[in-house]
Amino acid sequence: KTFQFLKSYKTDRPVNSAAISPIKHHILLGGGQEAMEVTTSHTKSGKFEARFFHLIFEEEIGRVKGHFGPINTLAFILTVNSTPVVLRMVYARLHDFDQSYYDFEYDFLEVFLRTVLNSCF
Repeated sequence: KTFQFLKSYKTDRPVNSAAISPIKHHILLGGGQEAMEVTTSHTKSGKFEARFFHLIFEEEIGRVKGHFGPINTLAFILTVNSTPVVLRMVYARLHDFDQSYYDFEYDFLEVFLRTVLNSCF
């Protein structure tokens, strides 16, 4: 049996890990530059943010900044609020998002209209 290609999430950095949210239509991507190059660059140029994309529309909808090295593993842990977790070797970083993350609703109509209008012109 072979796998069928379904979605592609465009990013300008290496991706080491991805996690799909069990409660939202989100995918979380993380990575950054190679570990051996970390000591020779600034944290901004390493691109160590975890990035949220809409699972269906493949659009970036948010970022979590503040990592000082490449992200190797990502996971969503189901707690009361399904807190996304960003894990690194010998270092774990837990993010507890505020209520606005859980209240966020994607505007499907806006995306649909933008897609239709772009295909007409």
